[in-house]
Amino acid sequence: MHSVRTNVSISRRSARRSVRILGVAAASAALTLGVSGSALACNISDFSAEATCDGANGVITVTDTDASGTSATITVFLESNGGDAKQVGTAQTVKGSKAGTPVTFSEDWQPNAVYRVHVKVDSGRIQIDKDITPNLTTSSTACKGEESSSPSPSESATPAPSESASTPAESDSATPSASESSSTAPAGASDNAPSPAVGDSNLAETGANSNTGLIAGVAGALVVVGGGAVWFGMRRRGANSGS
Repeated sequence: MHSVRTNVSISRRSARRSVRILGVAAASAALTLGVSGSALACNISDFSAEATCDGANGVITVTDTDASGTSATITVFLESNGGDAKQVGTAQTVKGSKAGTPVTFSEDWQPNAVYRVHVKVDSGRIQIDKDITPNLTTSSTACKGEESSSPSPSESATPAPSESASTPAESDSATPSASESSSTAPAGASDNAPSPAVGDSNLAETGANSNTGLIAGVAGALVVVGGGAVWFGMRRRGANSGS
């Protein structure tokens, strides 16, 4: 009888110990599943937003790092005086990933502008209807699209040479005309002035007067006298040689 009671007591202890072990294992499994489930559950902290530039265009990018891949709807609003001034584009749906899934909204944002980014999730037991906090504030420097309106250095430098080149051309063309007009004036004056007579110019140069005829006559007489003297001398020389 004593041995039977001992065996029954051992069996009950073993059973209670087994139940305790099973309870601890079940609790551990439930805790593990709960932790993993909460880790994979979508929450507002999985979403982030930033304002960037795509070349000269501004964009607002919202990234979803929800590893569970739960669908979420993203809506962006421009804020003004504490209220919504306008909605940026249309709402977009995104399924997150551990690496992060981005969605972009084209927006020509201005420096220091404020945007409200709203996230909505409606998936069974996961319900999110919140804004990303704090609100998104853009950079103090806008995208470089505004610089396109100002002329580039090459364009601004182009008109300068053409203007400077045209100025000498005009001055050059004006100079010959002035010189021609100045040279033409004396020519006209000389053409209009009366030309002096031939006799007057000779008198002015030689100083001759009306005695020119007398001098010519005397010279002719001397020539005749000289010729007679030569002739007489030759004849006398011939007579002497004959005797």
